[in-house]
Amino acid sequence: MKPVLEYLPRNSGESFVTKYFEYNYYPTPWHFHPEYELVLVTQSKGTRFIGNHIGNFKPGDLALIGPYLPHTYKNDPEYFEEQSTLKAKSIVVHFKEDSFSENFFSLPEAQKINGLLARSAKGLAINGKTNTVIADKLLTMIDAEGFTRWLLLLDILNILSVSKDLAYICTGIITGQNQRETTRMNKIIDFVIKNFNREIALSEAADIANMAENSFSRYFSQRTRKSFTSFVNEVRLNHASKLLIETDKSVTEIGMDCGFNNLSNFNRQFRKQYNNNPLSFKKLYVSE
Repeated sequence: MKPVLEYLPRNSGESFVTKYFEYNYYPTPWHFHPEYELVLVTQSKGTRFIGNHIGNFKPGDLALIGPYLPHTYKNDPEYFEEQSTLKAKSIVVHFKEDSFSENFFSLPEAQKINGLLARSAKGLAINGKTNTVIADKLLTMIDAEGFTRWLLLLDILNILSVSKDLAYICTGIITGQNQRETTRMNKIIDFVIKNFNREIALSEAADIANMAENSFSRYFSQRTRKSFTSFVNEVRLNHASKLLIETDKSVTEIGMDCGFNNLSNFNRQFRKQYNNNPLSFKKLYVSE
């Protein structure tokens, strides 16, 4: 799968892009672009990678992603099965500062929106009541045209700029560098997703990146602000959390299925990530 510096062309007479996507599974690889992106998952589940963040997504997942912040949404394995009838659907809005005119952001009334866009450099998850309000507006925006459509985007940004329901997605600012790096990172992510259920040697990832082990370790930590081992463990733990909530498998089975070679290591890593042990985590979600 060839990664791209993603570009969604504007239609004639429009200052920003609104698209409704429907796929068998999301095809977009690890990528970045100069536009701000507002993305609402309306159907499908999987794992999202945004900057140095790894987490689950499901219908209703809503995020504001800043310019050049690398990201990709990977559907669960069942979406790739030959006989699958599952669909991956989303609404995506791409816009730039010039979507609002040259001097718009110098207006006193726009300062809170300015702050919102600055915060989006680390990615913003949109939760709570704000999530419901913005999702409804995005659904309306699909069929809106002209000035009404532009006002809807401005209204969305204004609501987000004062909302208390936003949370940073990344722990630091991560920016895409170039297509060569994007190609390399996409290969690494795909490799880990396909092999996290077994022991992965650093040398394997280094070979995929066509780098020496020491150089790869430096490269990966500089680009993601975490070690390769931490990245693999986060992918494993993210999948484990999903299995704990969605299946009746035992904690031991889930640990082994996710590539942990013993229960004590699984419990230790899980507690470090979620501040809870796997069994208590499962009971917490089941009780809800």
